[in-house]
Amino acid sequence: MARAARLSVLAFSGLLLSSVASLAAPKNVSGPGPDPGCFKPWNAQTKYMQWDKKPGPYRIAVVNGFVGNTWRIQMIQTAKAYAEQPGMKDKIKELKVVSTGTDVAAQLGAIEDFINQGYDAIITIAVAPEGFDRVIRLADRNNVVIVPFDNVLDTDKVMQVNEDQLEIGRLSARHLLKELGQKRDGKILEVRGLPGNSVDRDRHLGFREVMEKEGKFQIVEVVGNWDDGTAQKATADALAVHGKFEAVFTQGGSTGSVRAMMDAKHPFVPMAGEGENGYRKLIAQHAGEGLKGFSYSQSPGLVAISMKAALSALEGNPMPQLISVPIPAVDYTTLKDNVNYWSNLSDNFFAANEFPACGVNVTAPEIMSKDAKNTQ
Repeated sequence: MARAARLSVLAFSGLLLSSVASLAAPKNVSGPGPDPGCFKPWNAQTKYMQWDKKPGPYRIAVVNGFVGNTWRIQMIQTAKAYAEQPGMKDKIKELKVVSTGTDVAAQLGAIEDFINQGYDAIITIAVAPEGFDRVIRLADRNNVVIVPFDNVLDTDKVMQVNEDQLEIGRLSARHLLKELGQKRDGKILEVRGLPGNSVDRDRHLGFREVMEKEGKFQIVEVVGNWDDGTAQKATADALAVHGKFEAVFTQGGSTGSVRAMMDAKHPFVPMAGEGENGYRKLIAQHAGEGLKGFSYSQSPGLVAISMKAALSALEGNPMPQLISVPIPAVDYTTLKDNVNYWSNLSDNFFAANEFPACGVNVTAPEIMSKDAKNTQ
């Protein structure tokens, strides 16, 4: 090839590479970003990311995976309700919600499809913590913002929103140990969540980290899928086999675990569980009988914070790569009716959906007015 031709090819190749690079997103930038009270970096080492500013209104997709429990249903309802609130409605041109089940390939395919359709941001609860590199690269080439929340990814290549799941496990263990007093042996029931998810893994690791340092407990694990019916059956089966437990830690389906103990006439014991309204109602009713309950909340309202963060990123603002949302938690000494639980509402409702630092509050009537169906 002649020298002039080679130079021409090299110049053209450089132009292509420059063009591709200009599409790559996001850039690493200095913080802080906007609204630091809401978009709080996970720690001092958290980097900041910035996408190219895009004009609104925006097309947003929520790509859920598993949908077979109350939390996921309420999350979808919350996303739909939040998109219609003042201040959000004018910014969102279209909201699409799909649930793909527990198959990673199906979720990746849905995300890729939304990117190819020209959606601006994709909010997702990852089916697994790994395996998303290909769709992240595709999103970067198209300046699409992907925001995993709740079950997040083991990567720093996307902006993510979560509560500290390891700390949720640790807080739960500390509560049980406090209520057990000097007792440091016996059987503890651990009702785990949906297998294969980072939330289940990290809560389990945080719980074991504290419990195994402090005593010689026999910890019995069962799988509850964060679902009341599944957790109730798993707890009932464990009670039938093991007889007596000194305390219980359940990642979700907490109301079901308590009802299984009541059905088996098992004495109330110290317990740590999720933020279901039914669980908090039972604590309020039976704390004096021994149900010394602790209720943290991984709120379905995290989807609203994730949507808010995605819109901020699309507007060109620097954003923390990992946003830390405070853990809402109460125990049997701090429960107040119509404040952090509602005796007049359904059991199947997660009680914490207000985030004052973010100016976000999706009320129960707003949530209940929506369905959890995929939007076509």
